Amino acid sequence: MPLDESTVKNIAFLARLKVPDEELERLASELSNIIGWVEQLAEVDTEGVEPMTSVVEMTLPKRPDAVNDGGDRERVLANAPEPMSGYFAVPKVVE
Repeated sequence: MPLDESTVKNIAFLARLKVPDEELERLASELSNIIGWVEQLAEVDTEGVEPMTSVVEMTLPKRPDAVNDGGDRERVLANAPEPMSGYFAVPKVVE
């Protein structure tokens, strides 16, 4: 599916990219080639191929689902740049 310059201009606008007019023709050609490659992928027969999340067979480690109260306020607040009265102090964001 070849793209024309007006379509590339619209894509650039939606992506909030400033593309000079002299670049539109080259970019349209490149994007058309990319879309062509993606369309070729649709022709590949993947019937019976299991989806995979990794090229290496592995099981991800899981931590035990144990309830705790987190209860060590001093250790948690040690990460705060400016703790105040036992809480994280953050800049005001609403006027």
